[in-house]
Amino acid sequence: MSAHTLPELPYAYDALEPFINKEITLHHTKHHQTYVNALNAAEKQFSEAQSKQDVKAQIALQGALKFNGGGHINHSLFWKNLAPASSDSAKPRTGGAFQQAIERDFGSLDNLKSEFNAATLGIQGSGWGWLVFNSKAKKLEITTTANQDPVTPPLVPIIGIDINVKPDYLNAIWNVINFEEAENRFKAASAGTSKL
Repeated sequence: MSAHTLPELPYAYDALEPFINKEITLHHTKHHQTYVNALNAAEKQFSEAQSKQDVKAQIALQGALKFNGGGHINHSLFWKNLAPASSDSAKPRTGGAFQQAIERDFGSLDNLKSEFNAATLGIQGSGWGWLVFNSKAKKLEITTTANQDPVTPPLVPIIGIDINVKPDYLNAIWNVINFEEAENRFKAASAGTSKL
C-alpha cells in the first residue's frame, strides 16, 4: 500500500484573499499534513495487526482511521472546492444540469446558500457542511458531519466547507467556491461514475 501524501493546492496561498485569509497555509501545511501522517501510521499499524490476526488491535484502530482518513479525504475535497474569486471557476454555472438541479431542489442558488449557511451554523464544535447528491433519491441535499467524518454513500459530496462557525466566513467563502469543480462532481455523481 502506498503512503498518502499532502496534495498541492491548485492556487497560491494568498489567491483566495480578501475572502479567505492566506493563513490557510497553516491549515494546509500543518493540520492537513497531520491527518496524512496519522492516517499513514494508522494504516501501517492496521496492516501489522491484520498480519498477526489481532482483531482487537484492528478494532481499536477504527477511530484513528475514520478521523484521520476523513480529515485527509475531506480536506483534499475542500482545497479543490475553492478557486480565486477572479477566476472563471468561481463563477456560478448557468444553463446546465447542475444549475437546474439547484433550482429544482432549492429554488435558487441564493436559497441554497441561505439553507446551507443555516444548517452549517448549527454545528457545534468541529465539522463540515456539505452539498451532496443523494444517489438514491436522485437529488441535491444539504447535510453536515461532525469532526472529520466523511460523507458516505448514498451521498456523494459536491461542495464541502470546513466549518469555522462564523457567519462572515460562511458568507465570504461562497465568493471562492469552485463552481466548475462542483458541476463536474455533480455530473459524475448523477451519472453514477463518481469516485468520491
